[in-house]
Amino acid sequence: MQGCESGGGSNEAAAAQARAQLVATLSAQADRWDQAIVRKDRAAIESNMAADFRQIDGQGALENKQSFVDDLMSAELEIQPYTVEDFDVRLYGETALITGRTRMTGKYQGKPFATHYRYTDVYVRQGEEWKIVSVQISKIPGP
Repeated sequence: MQGCESGGGSNEAAAAQARAQLVATLSAQADRWDQAIVRKDRAAIESNMAADFRQIDGQGALENKQSFVDDLMSAELEIQPYTVEDFDVRLYGETALITGRTRMTGKYQGKPFATHYRYTDVYVRQGEEWKIVSVQISKIPGP
């Protein structure tokens, strides 16, 4: 019986280690995507996205992959480097929910902007890769 308990503990430890490694991988992938957005690296942004990507923005509007990336690439938009707070990754089999809070600043049409929002990014395993399939943004009111 003790051998079974040790084997179970070993399996649990291996599963916990694999889960921690996947969380670290997804965290790094999300960070690289944020950096690609700031530097307007279309190829890097698109490579993280599923073909059927959808975003629901802070006003409730729906965007697809093309419109989302086109908006980011606009010459009228400049996003300054930003950080994510309250970052969390939750795993559900082949799906991961990544949530956080961001204060973003930059310029749009030459005018400074500042926004504060919470987000949920949904990633799905597609073959050996994880791709973002959905983003939901909720603006946080106030300064």
